[in-house]
This record gives sequence, structure tokens and C-alpha cells, in this order.
Amino acid sequence: MAAKRTPSGQGPSQRQLRVGELIRRTLSDVLNRAEIHDPELNAMPITVGEVSCSPDLKVATVYVMPLLGTAPVEQAVKLLAKHKGELRHRVAAELTLKYAPDLRFRPDETFDRLDETRRLFSDPKVQRDIGGQAEDEE
Repeated sequence: MAAKRTPSGQGPSQRQLRVGELIRRTLSDVLNRAEIHDPELNAMPITVGEVSCSPDLKVATVYVMPLLGTAPVEQAVKLLAKHKGELRHRVAAELTLKYAPDLRFRPDETFDRLDETRRLFSDPKVQRDIGGQAEDEE
């Protein structure tokens, strides 16, 4: 009997990453080509930053952000959630998976974390510590 392979704190598998990237590309193309019949959604440029899939590939969490702050991120998430059935159908047509994953839309907060990281690195105390490490290495 084969041992069960359940990831325990190891992060996503190669298959999860590959399927997530395929879903991200498909959703980006669908949104870019304005294939959803909603003028409000089609007028909003949306970036699909990342898609993370559950281990069984039945749930895909899609992280989105409107480009250049053209609209509130909550509005974009609400519009995408409203049309998630049609988006799921488009993803299922493009991918050859046993199940079409359930799409869950969330705001992409990586840009906010990037700004916070930049702010932390510009702090004089951190700069002093980084400068001290560079002198120690030489």
C-alpha cells in the first residue's frame, strides 16, 4: 500500500503552481478581451496577480487588483464574483481538468506589502544595520 502524499507545510506542489498559472493566464486573457458581457466590468482594467489552488485543484483563489487605482478593489472583486460562473465556464473550456475549479476572488495585497517593505528598508536604523553587515563581510 502506497503512503499518502499529503503536503504538510511544504507549500504548493508543482501541479498546483502549474494549474494556478494556467488559470491566471486564462482569466487575464478573458478580461483583456472583454469577453464577459458586463460593460462595467469591461471598462475596468484588472490585473490578475496570482492564482493559488487547493491541493485537490477544486478551489482556485484569484488575487486581483484594478490597474492604477481606476476603481476600488472591493468593486472589482464584487463584479468578478458576480460573474464567477461565466468566468469558471471560460476557464473550464480552456483547461483539461477533471473538475472546473471554484473561483474565489480576493484583493491582491502584494503591492501594499511591497510598499511597507520599502518603507522599512528606508528606515535609518535598518540602513545602519545593513551598512554594518556590509562592513563585516569585507
